[in-house]
Amino acid sequence: MSRYNNPNITANMRNLIDANVAAFNQIPGVVIIHETVNWTVVYMSERGLKQLQLSLEDVCSMTSAEYYSNFFNEEDAKIYVPKIGSFMHGNNVEDTLSYYQQLKFPGKDNWQWHLSSTKIFLRDEHNKPLLSITVSIPIDAMHHMAVKADRLLKENDFLRQNYTNYSKLSKRERTILKEMALGKSSNEIAEELHISPTTVDTHRRNIRDKLSTKSSFEISQYARAFDLI
Repeated sequence: MSRYNNPNITANMRNLIDANVAAFNQIPGVVIIHETVNWTVVYMSERGLKQLQLSLEDVCSMTSAEYYSNFFNEEDAKIYVPKIGSFMHGNNVEDTLSYYQQLKFPGKDNWQWHLSSTKIFLRDEHNKPLLSITVSIPIDAMHHMAVKADRLLKENDFLRQNYTNYSKLSKRERTILKEMALGKSSNEIAEELHISPTTVDTHRRNIRDKLSTKSSFEISQYARAFDLI
C-alpha cells in the first residue's frame, strides 16, 4: 500500500516530499507533513514512526480523527487546534506557529509534553496552503519547560471556563482586578487611579460578585488567565 493513495496528494507534492526525506530524517525532532484539506498525515520522519510503532503507510492511512484520538491529549488539543486553523487561514509567508502538545505512545502510561512548530510548506497556484510542515520536540527532559506547559494549559482551561464571567467586567473593573491581584489595598488603588477609596471598595464588591470569587487566589487566577499580570 502506498502512502500516496490520498487523492489530495499531487505528483508535485510527492516529488517535493520525496526530495527532502533524507534531510527530514536528520532533524533532531519529529517532522510531520499534513495536507490541508482533511488534515491527514502524508509524511512522518523515521523518529516519529519508531515512537508510534507504525509504518508510514499505517500513519498515512489514518483519518485525522483517528490519528489525534489515538495519540494526542484531547484537552490541550482544544487549545491549539483552533490556533492552527487560524494560522493556516492567515496564510502568512514567513510566520511559524508554536504550541505545546501532549502525546501518549504505545506501551507508555504517561503523557509526554512536546513543543511543536508549524509552518506552511507548499501553496497552490492561487497561493493557498496545500501542505503544512511541523517539527515536534519532546520537552519532558527539560523539567522547567514541562511545568510551564502544564501551567499554561491550566490557565487556558480556566480562561475558557470563565470567559463569560470575565466579559461582564467593565474596563475600570478590569483595571482594579489587576491591582487586586497585585495585592494592593483600596487606598493604594484609589491613589493610583485618582478615585475615592469608597469607590474602589464598591468596584471590588462588584468584581467579586460578577466573578463569583471568594479568595485572593481566585482573583489571581483571573488576572493570570486573562493576561492582566
